[in-house]
Amino acid sequence: MTALPERATHQRTRAFNQQLVLRAIYDRNEVSRAELARLTGLTRTSVSHLVGELLDDRLVEEVGRGPSTGGKQPILLRVRADGRHLIGLDLGESTFSGAVVDLRGKIVRRLSVPLDGRDGDAALQLVYSLIESLVSGNGASPLLGIGIGAPGLIDSRSGDVRWAVNLAWEGLPLGRLVEERFGVPVVVANDSHAAAVAELTFGSGARPENLIVVRVGRGIGAGIVLNGQLFHGDGAGAGEIGHTIYGDGRERCRCTRIGCLETVASMRAMVAAAGRLNPAIDDDAALARALAAGDPAARSVVIHGGSMLGVAIATLIGTLNVDRVLLVGPAVALGDTWLNAIRARARVSALPLLAEQTHIEMGAGHDDVVLLGASGLLMTHELGLSLAR
Repeated sequence: MTALPERATHQRTRAFNQQLVLRAIYDRNEVSRAELARLTGLTRTSVSHLVGELLDDRLVEEVGRGPSTGGKQPILLRVRADGRHLIGLDLGESTFSGAVVDLRGKIVRRLSVPLDGRDGDAALQLVYSLIESLVSGNGASPLLGIGIGAPGLIDSRSGDVRWAVNLAWEGLPLGRLVEERFGVPVVVANDSHAAAVAELTFGSGARPENLIVVRVGRGIGAGIVLNGQLFHGDGAGAGEIGHTIYGDGRERCRCTRIGCLETVASMRAMVAAAGRLNPAIDDDAALARALAAGDPAARSVVIHGGSMLGVAIATLIGTLNVDRVLLVGPAVALGDTWLNAIRARARVSALPLLAEQTHIEMGAGHDDVVLLGASGLLMTHELGLSLAR
């Protein structure tokens, strides 16, 4: 039986209200105390006290006066971008990247170190070394904590890596180990889940209540947001579409099975397949260049890979009926040929009425999306800044 919630204490209520005020300021960029009272439903006296605490804590600053509505011009407030810094990590398959990030997603300092085949404890020591370098160069802003995006099955609630095949991590309490070593809050998320958080926290425009973000690089995974919340699944494996078997693939996957989606639709797989037809295609950039130049090997491989990904996305459309799907990661460099293949196959593979209302678009292709998302998840966890507006 689910335990009944405990009665809220005064401290809990105050902490909740402070997060409510901070979130309202963050989402609206600049806002007056009177507007905060209207937005939050709190009294002006309560808002004044809470804002005073946020000012003292240097999370919020006053930025001049706004237009008058008949009386005195109101003083406007905004969140201090440098009021806290965060460290975000992307534990990629060939490179570990990290950055010091401010509260608006601006990267203050960035470092990358090659993995060079390390796994197990050697890979863990590399994580520690990268964080130590970032902490030492952080500057004067207080450190809010550390957000980590990693491949594999990640239990974000415990911070445990359940299984990351390329790092040979299984049952690793990564969050607890990093927290004990550095003495700050730590969150750990699957890299595709982190990519979804990046779009919601730092993306332009309104934040949707429901969203699927499919990240395609050396692997494939989906981050799923439902009702403004990141959906993890009962076993922390929601969105692991890359290791679902589609079609009659014959390639052996890193997970040891044959025919997983990653073996035909990931950048790793498409580069390998195109390279067998044209040896000049030996990395991601070469594949993108060959495709842009009209190389038939590149075109056939990219269309096939995009089509197979379209089948997987059609399954997500039919299961979740989410009408916005965003594609991110290195494969975005493949452009419209890849995107159109995905759209065409998803359209004919899903129920037509649902497919027609679904928008499949390309988002960020840059390397920062995972570390920014891990930082955004930490902001949500520590400051109560909600994922959805």
